[in-house]
Amino acid sequence: MASARKPVIVRKFSRDWSAGYAGASPGSTECEILDITGKVLRIPWVDVKWVCYVRDFPQGEASNPERLMQKRFATRPRTAGLWLRMTLTDGEELEGLAANDRSLVDGSGLLLTPPDTRSNTQRIYVPRSSIQTLEVVSLIGAASRKSLGTRRDDADQPDLFPVGHDSL
Repeated sequence: MASARKPVIVRKFSRDWSAGYAGASPGSTECEILDITGKVLRIPWVDVKWVCYVRDFPQGEASNPERLMQKRFATRPRTAGLWLRMTLTDGEELEGLAANDRSLVDGSGLLLTPPDTRSNTQRIYVPRSSIQTLEVVSLIGAASRKSLGTRRDDADQPDLFPVGHDSL
């Protein structure tokens, strides 16, 4: 059973960060996390650069607690979704895969799968207020499956060489 709160690292534009537990879905005008010491922190979304959903909390890594080494894909991703490239308001570039659904248009931010899924960061939530430009690099679709009901009858296809006709 999944817990209601997920471990996150919230990176601010001031380069400060906070580690704690956040709810499953971002909601109001501020990001609310329960930090490791048990205090509730409320950070306005305009100050938040991104929220990284992580496997574990950093141990002595003050400069890069997300362990987000790759911010761009080296090759074309294999997972289905929209390959997005964005420039944040501080000028930093980030790529990721997003679900091809209405959350791209209606949501308060984008939930991305980072280029390196083996790193500490599993997902990145980028609030809309921190995105300066957004570019769709590619649509990567799931493998198409042919359904059995779309098969044409043999009666629809005319014969090129009728059976029983001897030409020689």
